Amino acid sequence: MWLMSPGALAAGHLFPDCENGPLATNDVCNKALSIKQRSQALVAALETDEKYGLLVSTSSGVERLGLPNYEWWQEALHGVASSPGVRFADTGDFSYATSFPQPILMGAAFDDELIEAVATVVSTEARAFNNFNRSGLDYWTPNINPYRDPRWGRGQETPGEDPFHLSSYVTALIKGLQGGEDPDILKVVATCKHFTAYDIEDWLGNERYEFDAQITSQELAEYYSYNALNGVPTCSNSYILQDILRDHWNWTRDYQYVVSDCDALQNVYKPHNYRDTREASVASSLLAGTDLDCGTYYQLHLPGAFEQGLIDSDLLDRAVGRIYSALIKLGYFDSPDSNPYRSLSFSDVFTPYAEDLARRAAEEGIVLIKNDGTLPIQIPTDGNITMALIGDWANATTDMQGNYQGIAKYLHSPFYAASQIPGVKAVCLPGDPTTDGYPRALEAAAAADIIIYADGPTTASEAEGKDRTLIRWSGEKVDIMTQLAGLGKPFVLVQMGGQRDDAPFINHPNVSAILWGGYPGQAGGDAIMNVLTGKASPAGRLPVTQYPAHYVNDVVMTDMSLRPNTQTGNPGRTYMWYDKATVPFGFGLHYTHFATSVAVDEDEGDRSFDIADLTTSDCGSEVKHIDQCLFRRVPVTVSNMGNTTSDFVVLGFVAGEHGPEPYPIKRLIGYQRLHNIEPGQQQTANLTVTLGSLGRRDEDGNLALYPGFYSLLVDVPTQTTWNFTLKGEPFVLDEWPQDMGV
Repeated sequence: MWLMSPGALAAGHLFPDCENGPLATNDVCNKALSIKQRSQALVAALETDEKYGLLVSTSSGVERLGLPNYEWWQEALHGVASSPGVRFADTGDFSYATSFPQPILMGAAFDDELIEAVATVVSTEARAFNNFNRSGLDYWTPNINPYRDPRWGRGQETPGEDPFHLSSYVTALIKGLQGGEDPDILKVVATCKHFTAYDIEDWLGNERYEFDAQITSQELAEYYSYNALNGVPTCSNSYILQDILRDHWNWTRDYQYVVSDCDALQNVYKPHNYRDTREASVASSLLAGTDLDCGTYYQLHLPGAFEQGLIDSDLLDRAVGRIYSALIKLGYFDSPDSNPYRSLSFSDVFTPYAEDLARRAAEEGIVLIKNDGTLPIQIPTDGNITMALIGDWANATTDMQGNYQGIAKYLHSPFYAASQIPGVKAVCLPGDPTTDGYPRALEAAAAADIIIYADGPTTASEAEGKDRTLIRWSGEKVDIMTQLAGLGKPFVLVQMGGQRDDAPFINHPNVSAILWGGYPGQAGGDAIMNVLTGKASPAGRLPVTQYPAHYVNDVVMTDMSLRPNTQTGNPGRTYMWYDKATVPFGFGLHYTHFATSVAVDEDEGDRSFDIADLTTSDCGSEVKHIDQCLFRRVPVTVSNMGNTTSDFVVLGFVAGEHGPEPYPIKRLIGYQRLHNIEPGQQQTANLTVTLGSLGRRDEDGNLALYPGFYSLLVDVPTQTTWNFTLKGEPFVLDEWPQDMGV
C-alpha cells in the first residue's frame, strides 16, 4: 500500500506505507536507526534483478516490497520548473509557481541573503507540490559552472564568471533549498551540476556530447556532464568522482550521491568510445562512482555487466544505498506527523511574500551601465508623458523567464508595467528585423517624450544546446537605435538577455542611458520600470565581463585555457586575465555617489606579515581546514555623498605580484551588499579575508600562500586600496590530488 496527501493524484511520487505496508517490518522504517542502517536494511531486502530499475531517473520501484516508483528528475533553477517529475495543473491549485529571475541576474545582486531567501521560497513550493503528488523531492539544480566564455548558451543559468562569487551564491542557495547545511530532515535535495569543465553546447559543430575538455591541474583546481575531461568521460572518471570529490573534498555523507547528466552514460560508449561495449561502459561509470543514471542505460546494460563479471553486488548495493539514503534523509519513509514539511499546501505557493521577493530580486540585480542624468525618469504629477517602448523585449512574455522555467501566474513585460504607471501613456512597437518596421518606430518615437528600446538575446539564440557565434548588436539594430537616438529625445537602451557589446552606444552622445536587465522573471517589467522611474535605485554589478565584439574571433570556444597564451593567440578569459573589456566585471552605476574607505588598525605598522606565523597560529575549533583560517576582517566604510537612498555592493579584490607567473589582474575575495544607505549616512561592510583567499594555485593545482606584495582593491573602478606584504617561505594550504591515470 502507498500513501499520499489528501487531494493528491496517483502518479509516481507516493510515499511508502511504513505502518501497514510490506515495508512496515523492515528497518528502513525504523527512525531510531542511522540513515546507513536503514538504507542497508532496504538494500538487503532487494533481489539483484530489482536493483537495476532503481538506478535510473524514472525508477520502477518494487511492488513486491511496496516501494513506489519514483521520478528523480525535477528542476528548480529559479522556481519550480517544468520537468519530468513536476506536473503543473491545467487550472487552479498548482497550475503555477513563483518565477524568479535567472541566476545570471540574481547573481548581479551580490546578495547571498537574498539568494537564500529565494531558495527557501522555492523549496517550500517544491515541498507543497510534492505533498500533492506533483513533484519528487530531488531537484537537479543549481548550475555551478563558471561562465567562462560569452558565447556559452547556458551562461544565463549561472551567477556569473567568478569562482568565489559562484561558490558563495551556491552555498546560500543550497542552504535555502535543503533547509540548512546538514539538517535533520532535508527539505529537498539540491543537485549541483555540471561536474566538471562543462560550458559548451554546440559551437560550430563541436557538441557537448563528444567534447573532450583539455585542462591543466592548475586551472581545474582554480576554476572549474556530458563531456570528457582530459580524455576520460566525466561519468567514468574516478579521478574527479572519487579522488577529488569524495576523498579530497570529503563528500562522503551517506545520502550524497552522483547522478549522470541525461544520456551521458550512453555517451561513454558513443561518441566517446571510451569502452568497447555497452556493458563495459556502464560498468566503468558505476565503478567510478556514478550512482544514478538519467536515462535507461543502467537498466538496459547493468544486467549484462553483472553477468560478465564486470560489476558485483557490492557495487550495486553501494549505488542503491546512496540514493535511497537521500530519500531517508528527506523523511520519505517517515510518518507525516514527524515531518513538518508534509503539511505544506498550495496556500504556501505564490504567497504575497514570494511575489514581492521575485520583484525585489530582479530590482537588486539590474545594472546601470550608462546614465547622463536622464534617469531616473521624472513622472509629472499634473500631466502625462508619452513613453515609446520599442524592440523585441518591449512586450516580452516567456522570454522574461529564460530557460529551465516553470509556469508563472503572470509575466509582466516592460510595456505592461509602463502602462500601469499613473501619468504615463505607453506606446509599444515590437522589434522588426527589417527596415519595414523603421517608419512606424520612428513615427512613434517622434511623438513620444522618451524612448525606451528593450532588446537583446533570447533563448532562441542562447540556451541548452545553443551557443552563440556573435556577441555584437546586429547592423540593423545599431542602425534603427542610432536613428531613434538622433531624434533629440531621451533614449534609453534596456539590454536584456545575455551580454552584447554595447560599445556602439556607450560613447554615443545621443544614447542617454543603458540598463542591463538579464532574464528578470515574472515581475521583470515591473522591476525595470521601478528602476527607470526611481521607485527602486539600481545597485547591481555585472557578474560577467562584457567583451568587445571581436573577442569571438580572438579565441576558439574549445580552448579551455584561462590565461593569455601568445602561441595560441588566446587573449585570456574573465576579468582575472582579460583587461580590454567593453564593460568590466563588477561595474555598476547608481543614482547617487558613494565614497569608500578602509579602516586600518594603527598598530599594524608596515603591514608586513610572516607566513610562518600565519600558518602556525590556532584558527579555532570551528575551522576544519587551514585555508579557511582568518587573515583579517577588513572593515570598509561606505558613505552616501549624494541625494538618493540606495544599496551599495562592496567588492573586494586582491592583486599583486605573488605566486607563479603570470599574475592575474585581480581576484575577487569578498563581497557584501549594504542596504538602504540614506543620503549623508554611512554603513560598514566587513570583508572576511582568509588565508585561502590569498593563496594561489601552482602548476600541480596545489594552493599555496606565497611571499610578495598584496593589494586589497575595493570597488570597480577601484576607489580604495589596502596594501600589505607577506614574507617567508611559501606554504601549501591544500595539496591537490594528482591524476595518476589509473
